Amino acid sequence: MGTGRAVAALLALAALTGGVVGCTVQPVDADGKRRSPIRIERPSGTPSAYRPPDSGSGSDGGGKGGRGGAETAAPPRPPARVLWSPGDSGRDVRELQARLRQVAWLFDGPTGTYDGRTREAVEGFQGKRGLPRTGRTDTVTWQRLLGMTHEPGKWELYLMGGQPAAAPDARCRTGRVLCISKSTRTLRWMIDGRTVTTLPVRFGADPTPTRDGVFQVYWKSRDHWSTLYDSPMPYAMFFSGGQAVHFSADFAARGYAGSSHGCVNVRDEAAIARLYGQVRTGDKVVVHG
Repeated sequence: MGTGRAVAALLALAALTGGVVGCTVQPVDADGKRRSPIRIERPSGTPSAYRPPDSGSGSDGGGKGGRGGAETAAPPRPPARVLWSPGDSGRDVRELQARLRQVAWLFDGPTGTYDGRTREAVEGFQGKRGLPRTGRTDTVTWQRLLGMTHEPGKWELYLMGGQPAAAPDARCRTGRVLCISKSTRTLRWMIDGRTVTTLPVRFGADPTPTRDGVFQVYWKSRDHWSTLYDSPMPYAMFFSGGQAVHFSADFAARGYAGSSHGCVNVRDEAAIARLYGQVRTGDKVVVHG
């Protein structure tokens, strides 16, 4: 049998027997030289579609740190919840301001209103500690501030006034009365039981206390100057010896960090100017605890 017919016979035998997977024949060419092997394979079925490596754990999986898959990024952290922002008001904002004062980021107030100065103070605090400078107080900012400060006391919260007034003393419910409460540090200007104005006030220290009792305004002095203490006492309304209700620039600047020499200090100059215009000589003054 010739060489060509021998090769053909082998091929035909392979076809009749269904083919042998992995079978290799090495035919020769017409010159009798061997050619490169011809590999004949019969596929067992249709190839499966490509599937990426399994994302589960395991030595060959594609999970984080696996050899067969890409590293998966951690999901983004949700932004911190905002507690207070510009325009808010209330007792919580007052505490925020008091704590900012403790770490010297705020020097005014507390007022209880989230104003521009409060926003600037929060921005400064955030920037100093590598937090986003939003000017809004979120949970992260608040926790950092809590960790650096102590809980403010009552008069830290109301350092510059704004505290709720006490209920009027019974002696204040008739007539025209300057009703002054030491416990809440407030002055009510009342006419026939109705409160017209409420102001924060400051009193004398222990060596020179403001006297309790019922008095009358016996003298008014618009531009009074104290010769005893060599200091101004504008809008003075005297009610007991040298003690008077009057405007105090020191109270306006320092709040309850200071005290008077026995007078009743008012820090709001515009408000006491209006009050001075309404109060008459002879009106009643009630100072109570």
